[in-house]
Amino acid sequence: MQLSRARSAVRPFLQAGLRPSGIAFARVQSELALSRAAGRRFQSTSESTTSSPASSPNPSASTEPPRTSPPKISRWKRFLQGLGTATLVTVLGVGGGFYYYSKHELNPGPQLDFDPEKKTLVILGSGWGATSILKGLDTEDYNVVVISPRNYFLFTPLLPSVATGTLSPRSILQSTRYITRHKKRKVTVIEAEATDVDPANKIVTFSDNSGVQGQVWSTTLPYDYLVYAVGAETQTFNIPGVREYAGFMKELHDAEKMQDKFMDCIESAAFPGQSSEEQDRLLHIVVVGGGPTGVELSGELHDFLEEDLKHWYPELADKIKITLVEALPSVLPSFSRQLIEYTESTFKEAKIDILTKTMVKEIKEKSVVLAMPDKSIKEVPCGMVVWAAGNTLRKVTKDLIAKLPEQDNRRGLIVDDHLRLKGADGIFALGDCTATQYAPTAQVAAQQGNYLARILQHIAKRDHIQKQLDVLAAEGVVDAPEKKGEIESLAKQLAKWEKLRPFHYSHQGSLAYIGSEKAIADLPFFGSGNLATGGMITYYFWRSAYLSTLFSLRNRTLVATDWMKVKMFGRDVARD
Repeated sequence: MQLSRARSAVRPFLQAGLRPSGIAFARVQSELALSRAAGRRFQSTSESTTSSPASSPNPSASTEPPRTSPPKISRWKRFLQGLGTATLVTVLGVGGGFYYYSKHELNPGPQLDFDPEKKTLVILGSGWGATSILKGLDTEDYNVVVISPRNYFLFTPLLPSVATGTLSPRSILQSTRYITRHKKRKVTVIEAEATDVDPANKIVTFSDNSGVQGQVWSTTLPYDYLVYAVGAETQTFNIPGVREYAGFMKELHDAEKMQDKFMDCIESAAFPGQSSEEQDRLLHIVVVGGGPTGVELSGELHDFLEEDLKHWYPELADKIKITLVEALPSVLPSFSRQLIEYTESTFKEAKIDILTKTMVKEIKEKSVVLAMPDKSIKEVPCGMVVWAAGNTLRKVTKDLIAKLPEQDNRRGLIVDDHLRLKGADGIFALGDCTATQYAPTAQVAAQQGNYLARILQHIAKRDHIQKQLDVLAAEGVVDAPEKKGEIESLAKQLAKWEKLRPFHYSHQGSLAYIGSEKAIADLPFFGSGNLATGGMITYYFWRSAYLSTLFSLRNRTLVATDWMKVKMFGRDVARD
């Protein structure tokens, strides 16, 4: 439209042979330019409309936008993505499995009731031997009763860690009922102390020694089979002052008392106006006994000093002194000479004094009297003495020995190769209360317990066959021809189950922590040889071995968590 107006405006000038004026001509040119631009826009809109897929009769003729290839991902980025995915899946899988297993442990299923047709098996104790029996025993074969003054199992190798605050006391405890509630048949757990065993009438007498007692606090219980695993108590050798002034390292309350007394010594030494001599006395800790318990306790005390006390008590840390006293020529006599020398050199670097061939003559309130190797007597001032030197029999064990003429060994109960008590019928004994060729260690007691669990299952099958033969004899059909084949078969089975394999101890090695994140290990190697190793790698092996030996997922989790807490935040020096 604009183009036609521009042409009509120019036409009179052209017909008259005249040229339009400059202004008129500029106006005409502007209108022509606008008209051409409008025409191009219209043409472009028309082409795009006719070429759209909705209006085009041939969709294949439409033009597609150019395709752009996706950006390439580097190998490193792909590796990180794969690693992140694998980590997420692993964390979710492990976390889910951990949650499921922990909930499963907290919710045991239903159990079989007591069967009056089954024989009664009474287990005295809840230590290494008794707990190993409970874990391996098939309770379907017996009506089982556990009698112990404590209703838990204590992981004794880690007691020194509790004494210095490295581990919480609850982390190394496992309830006996946790073990018994996961058995097929119900097991009765009685928290009481056995006071008497009558082997002739097969009766056990036990008493409730707790702080709160009911109307009935002492009673008896008959048994068919008795497992005697009461352990031992600390040996004092009748040395004056040991029970009055020394601390022990046998039970959980011993470790807790030692921790409290150690902090008492620290705080008393920090009291204003304390003389230097009195500070030296209060901060001198004497450990008696160079076995694994005494060595590990000395190492743990050194770690407590180096890793924590130097930060919170810098004015006292340099005054703390640790002395280890051993009557034998060397510490750790059950280890190889190479490891003994390594331990002694490690203690020397840690400034832990080792006094070998030295005997304790008396313990006083503020000192310990020592008989030195040169026969001289020396009184050493100290703030605390920890006694970790040997075991002795409990009173109930001594009374049982007195009732059996065949028992003539003062060191402990005499048993045969099948752990049967000599001179008594139906009694098995194991652990520290027995006198055998093996050392009184947790490893020996645990293997004896596992063996005895298999033997008791063996005996249950034998008794079942014998009961069938007794029933046939009572019915008077022993000589009946139709029963001859059945009786012969039962007799062969009985003869087979009468054969019991003797107990054989398999030494799995010895471990000990010596402080400064170092441990020693004396391990069997290819039968007759042994592998002696020590250092930081052995320290991590020591920790992994103890974690795997703990009886439950709960204990493993708590101990590992305590170790991590101490590594990150240190030991707690506050007291409630």
